[in-house]
Amino acid sequence: MSKQLSIIKIAKKTCPAVITIVVSKDLPKIEGFYMFPFGGKDYMMPKMDQIGDNEKTQIGGGSGFIISKDGYILTSNHVVSEITADYTIILEPKKKYPAKVLARNPINDVAVLKIDAKDLPYLELADSNKIELGEEVVAIGNALGEFHDTLSAGIVSGLSRYITAVHGLSQQTENLRGLIQTDAAINPGNSGGPLVNRQAKVIGINTAMIMGAQNIGFAIPINYAKKDFEEVKKYGKIIVPFLGVKYVIISKEMAKVNKLPVDDGALVVRETLGESPVIKDSPAEKAGVKEFDIILECQEEKITLKNPLANILQKHKIGEKIPLKVLREGKEIMLEAVLKEKE
Repeated sequence: MSKQLSIIKIAKKTCPAVITIVVSKDLPKIEGFYMFPFGGKDYMMPKMDQIGDNEKTQIGGGSGFIISKDGYILTSNHVVSEITADYTIILEPKKKYPAKVLARNPINDVAVLKIDAKDLPYLELADSNKIELGEEVVAIGNALGEFHDTLSAGIVSGLSRYITAVHGLSQQTENLRGLIQTDAAINPGNSGGPLVNRQAKVIGINTAMIMGAQNIGFAIPINYAKKDFEEVKKYGKIIVPFLGVKYVIISKEMAKVNKLPVDDGALVVRETLGESPVIKDSPAEKAGVKEFDIILECQEEKITLKNPLANILQKHKIGEKIPLKVLREGKEIMLEAVLKEKE
């Protein structure tokens, strides 16, 4: 194993490449506040500028880290999930750059950004497949969005964890799998920052904590982000395999209430009054998938709440033939789809 660095040396080596991401939008100016009576109580409400002038207002923030001299940055998708917002990177108090979001991957909670700069400090990426339980790690970020270059040390206390995360600004819910669990403190402002090993190399992206619990934080394995970054550099975007079905992942509760024959799988079903759940000319339609089919397996992987169809598809390439085990009217049949790129 490579020589392990002290926490002090890790800080000196990594902190210059850990950045603050400021999220801002043009919003109506607030001239003051007024009291609004409702239900026997008075509520303080903002009084908006009647002229309609907008001002740039910070609505959130998080952390990220530079991974190349020419300004590529990794962070969590939920940090930059607001499509209409502007993003500013703060490298130092007097060094600020507008950032472009090149790609978002909500499945892995990863995003790739770019700033126009050269000769930047950057972090090396490790192989997260080689992480060991009990390995010492350091989480770095801007805790609570205010305390810059915050470090917390701990160990890898779990691997391949599955959680449902609710992110603060967007309140969006994401099912994240394959996570690194650590007892190094991860706070809201740390989201998007790096989790590094004792060689100061990134093994994960800080993504979530468990509210009300102490010393339980989670990070996305860096190998997930490596794949996204390589595709962005090569194609200018993340290449997402496309099957072309709308579905609901079956749970035991759902199966019981709806008297379904199985407790797992992806039930192909349309949204209320929506169009057909099998998209026209899609790989699914060409393979013969029909509404109310239950896709049990994809490429011999069982589809479950913890291993949904979207996660399985992401492991495969455009043009690849994917066998699907389908339950239709009580009988199991095998279909084969050729994946396309999602447009």
